[in-house]
Amino acid sequence: MQFDMILYTASTWVLPVLLAITLHEAAHGFVAHRLGDDTAYRLGRVTLNPLKHIDLFGTILLPAILLLLPSPFLFGYAKPVPVNFLALGHPRRDMVLVAAAGPATNVVLATVAALSFHLVSYVPIGAAPWVAQNLKNAVIINVVLAVFNMLPLPPLDGGRIVAGLLPTFLAEPFARLEPYGLLILVALLFFLPMLGAQIGIDLNIIAHIITTPIEILLRFIMWLTGIG
Repeated sequence: MQFDMILYTASTWVLPVLLAITLHEAAHGFVAHRLGDDTAYRLGRVTLNPLKHIDLFGTILLPAILLLLPSPFLFGYAKPVPVNFLALGHPRRDMVLVAAAGPATNVVLATVAALSFHLVSYVPIGAAPWVAQNLKNAVIINVVLAVFNMLPLPPLDGGRIVAGLLPTFLAEPFARLEPYGLLILVALLFFLPMLGAQIGIDLNIIAHIITTPIEILLRFIMWLTGIG
């Protein structure tokens, strides 16, 4: 029975996670293409085909690990869409627009999923709970992705937005953090909380930073769509 529950739970997360991550990355490529950089377009990354965006660890293993732990929040990532910022018409401004396209898409997807709750009553009664859970998870994962990706750390979207808005003398040293960004994230997400658990201190910094914005955005979407 426990395995059945795990399987059922996983089935209600697969589609929301794939759509959230796929459309997030496709949005980066689409906006970059519209603003003058066709790198992602030539590589076939401006597409809704999830196979083009899936990263074995970030899209499959990491959400599965967080789901089984269980983690206080679930997220994942896809293969980053390549963008040649120098090919953009206005590199500093357009970098901000390309980076913001991903989180903005997730907010739109969360809103659409929330609106779709009004249609659940038209679904056959046997499938309605599963559909409703998919929609609930779609709202959650898209809000979490939008907020998480706005953290001001490259290579996250928030880091690239900050780099595009800062004066050049500050943007250049800030952007040089990007090769180390993933290591910093892993340390903040996993190693620091584990260290805190060993010494009896709550060091889950990322969760504390993103929890309030997630709750605010969720409440706003629920109010906006009338499901609150």
